[in-house]
Amino acid sequence: MSSRTTSFGGVISLLGAFLASALVLGLLAAGLVMPAVGATGALARSGVDVFNDLPSEFKTDPLAQQSRILAADGTVIATPQDQNRTIVPLKSIAPIMRVAQVDIEDHRFYDHGGVDLQGVVRALVSNIRTGATQSGASSLTQQFVKISLQYSALSNGNKDAAAAAVRKDYMRKIKELKYAITLEKKMTKDQILEGYMNLVYYGDRAYGVEAASQHYFSIPASKLSISQAALLAGLTQNPGTTDPVNNPKRAVERRNVVLDRMHELGSITTKEWKAAKARTLKKDMKVSYPKSTCLSSPYPYWCDFIINYALQMPALGKTAEERRRTLYEGGITITTTLDPRVQKLTQEAVVKQVPIGDKSKVGAAAYVTEPGTGKVLAFAQNTKYTVDKQKLGATGINWALDKKYGGSGGFQFGSTAKAFALVTAMESGLNTKSSVDAKAAGGSSQAAYKPSDFPKDACSKTFRDWRVYNDTSFKGGKMTLMEATALSTNTAFVGLAQQVGLCKIRDTMNRIGMHRADGSPIPEFPAAIVLGGTEVSPQAIANSYATIASDGKRCPVVAVTKITKAGKDIALPPNKCDQVIEPDVARATDKFLEYNMTDGSGRRNQLDSGRESAGKTGTSNRNNESWFAGYTPNLSVAVWVGTPDDGNKRNMVNLTIGGRFIPKMHGAAVAAPIWKAVMDGTLKGQPKESFTEPSDKLLNGDNIDIPSVTGLTVSEAIAELRGAGFSAGVGGTRPSSVPLGLVAGTSPSGKAKTGSYVTIYTSGYAAPPQNANNNATKPPVAPPAVTKTPKPPKATKPPKPVKPPKVTKPPKPVKPPKTTRPPKKT
Repeated sequence: MSSRTTSFGGVISLLGAFLASALVLGLLAAGLVMPAVGATGALARSGVDVFNDLPSEFKTDPLAQQSRILAADGTVIATPQDQNRTIVPLKSIAPIMRVAQVDIEDHRFYDHGGVDLQGVVRALVSNIRTGATQSGASSLTQQFVKISLQYSALSNGNKDAAAAAVRKDYMRKIKELKYAITLEKKMTKDQILEGYMNLVYYGDRAYGVEAASQHYFSIPASKLSISQAALLAGLTQNPGTTDPVNNPKRAVERRNVVLDRMHELGSITTKEWKAAKARTLKKDMKVSYPKSTCLSSPYPYWCDFIINYALQMPALGKTAEERRRTLYEGGITITTTLDPRVQKLTQEAVVKQVPIGDKSKVGAAAYVTEPGTGKVLAFAQNTKYTVDKQKLGATGINWALDKKYGGSGGFQFGSTAKAFALVTAMESGLNTKSSVDAKAAGGSSQAAYKPSDFPKDACSKTFRDWRVYNDTSFKGGKMTLMEATALSTNTAFVGLAQQVGLCKIRDTMNRIGMHRADGSPIPEFPAAIVLGGTEVSPQAIANSYATIASDGKRCPVVAVTKITKAGKDIALPPNKCDQVIEPDVARATDKFLEYNMTDGSGRRNQLDSGRESAGKTGTSNRNNESWFAGYTPNLSVAVWVGTPDDGNKRNMVNLTIGGRFIPKMHGAAVAAPIWKAVMDGTLKGQPKESFTEPSDKLLNGDNIDIPSVTGLTVSEAIAELRGAGFSAGVGGTRPSSVPLGLVAGTSPSGKAKTGSYVTIYTSGYAAPPQNANNNATKPPVAPPAVTKTPKPPKATKPPKPVKPPKVTKPPKPVKPPKTTRPPKKT
């Protein structure tokens, strides 16, 4: 069978093409070229009727407009956009580029009324003869209509309509014809050409002639040469297969087709034609890839943060996709809380202490916020922003932020967690003069704890054996909370947790806004609750400390203050702060952290000019993370210095950072100086604000009754005393008629200040035995205190001093000389 044989389906297709040809010729001749009344034949009248019934209103949607993100002072941070497109007026496009585009697409563009009748007839006849669709049938105006319809459909998320806009279908073609004719009545030729050249795709993710010119040649469209213009003009027909970056050979072939056409039409001379064809891509091209919005930003990490923040704002749309389109296509202007001055000094403070790309591989980040408003003023880290693979000194991860805003998985926050235990203590009846019982630990010695050592709750069931050490050795015993805060004594804060309860501290953390970097609550494990053994962000700590600084008001993160579109404000929800801590409790907590600044780990980094501040250091268990977090009434800053990429495997000891030797990393070594520089710089020139004094009740405590615990077990007595608002611990034994081991009494007794330390004494004697008449005999009288060890006669060595009586057995009377048994009672 001959290859020219036509199948039945082909016959049907040819028949459709013939009928469409007749229809188009009829309507064009009758409806467009001459009045409809002059038409003859039923087909022509039918064609006119069909054509007149088609919709004629064609509206070009505005192209996706870039949005703008601004700092608080109006500085442009970024311009998010969905496509690499820069819209330019026709006058900014080189004349030779306009000529090349018209010559290859529609050389009669300036002569016809939207439809090139010669081209349509030629294409239809060719289709009837070959069964194929001949290119070149569409005028430039028709192409503008087609890609505008497709663009509009895609912009509205209508994939079916987008496919229909470019479907090879005769009815679609007829609709396109009518739209083109209508469009030419509303727009000038230059306006249509300008719209087309700004909208059309030029391959390799370049939309519009300006973006394409910058991408392929690194020059504006106004400076294109003949060969460059021909290359671009040739891309619009098949941009995916002829772009010079991915298909250089086909790109040259297509460019030469355009040059031949331009020469044929007389748009360029023979000399120009030959010279342009001789140009190599290497001579013409200088490829530059468009930077991402944030890469080109002067504040790239802020740009990344605001994009993540905005995509979670309901004001920009009900769904994630609606919000994305509003941000990248909606032409909105977002004003943020970024203070460029504070940002600059924060960045400088961080890199001064830990330079970018430092060989120590130590990372550092700081976050600055305003108490009482939640406004984010600045954050910085010692890296350059990149979207490529992370390397030393460069990352796209925002170490200062929570994960949902582009942050990392967080870092263990160490003793900065102790601030929340202090809040809980003040809420539980203790005061700034209170003491706790702390176990001995330090050096290689650790204190051991088991679940029964804590009030029963969900958090005390999460471990079997917990070992705790102190950075500074402590011999054990009573310690004031002030001293415990200044020395950061771990066992003292474990003792506090034993008194108030582990889960109660965790509840405080949840209420105050403290959470893990991934947004989940602090785990129920005691190490996470008391000693910060879980991963958090500087953002979370700074915000939580800001809650204390603002008299207990917890505010949401606020990074955007205003959004406008076309000059009109987009309504934003009000920023509502919640009172989560009683002001008096927050003020009492200030006292502990103020004391730490004057007498503890912060004393070398007190703020300039005597400005009051409160703060706390933090160091993780393996010295691989260090912190300093602190605040004044109007500013809260958290600084982290640590190992961001080692999986908590490396200890920060014997390091040289920025030329300075650090034998052992801790919060006061590097993080605290960064904190001080940021605080001093930000607050410079502002009035000094003092912390409000707490009530005398939380400052010194009230005199209240000490409950009688005589006859109770030690654990029952401690629980009773703690429940009444006292700290308590065992101090020894005393003579008593109370059964052996039970509580014989306390010191003090009667009344004491709330939060005071009450010493428990247990009975050193068993209950007295019964005699034959079932009457209780008198308990033995405690022997007189031995002031000097008697020497028995003829003894060459004095006996060892009598040991103090043990709790579990009654003491034996002192043995008289030469007596092996105590004398019987008479």
